[in-house]
Amino acid sequence: MSNHPEQKQVFNAPEFHVNDWIDANGNKTKAIKLSDYKGKFKIVYCFQSWCPGCHSKGLPDLKKMVEALKAHSNITFLAIQTVFEGYEANTYQKMVETQKKYDLKIPFGHDAGDDGKSRSNMMTNYQTGGTPWFLFIDKHDNVVFSDFHLNPDAAINFLKTIG
Repeated sequence: MSNHPEQKQVFNAPEFHVNDWIDANGNKTKAIKLSDYKGKFKIVYCFQSWCPGCHSKGLPDLKKMVEALKAHSNITFLAIQTVFEGYEANTYQKMVETQKKYDLKIPFGHDAGDDGKSRSNMMTNYQTGGTPWFLFIDKHDNVVFSDFHLNPDAAINFLKTIG
């Protein structure tokens, strides 16, 4: 028996099904779909605004990767607030404030389920285990990484090799 977690299976990425989005400048925008980034490598960061680990580790790691890879036009970053508890605290407005606080010039989505008060569609469809959580979706729309443990320096080195 190994102490290492099993490698997660690569699987085809389902559609996002997230309706509420803001663009890189914080303006409300139409729903973003996975197909909007066909042929690009996508990094999706899942968070909740009240999650301490999201602020102490996840968002700083995301910011570091966005800054290091901003010249790579074949890589897209998205952040989605995947609400599964604390609906009154993890609101659309808190998602907007999080984008501003970290000065992240990437689209942000708010996903509190279809009715705004049930489990996040991303969590259900991508089988994420909470927040913070990183998803790497390759240019063929396969999920190639899905975990809350991320070494940002190793991720940056790997992502720089993507052509």
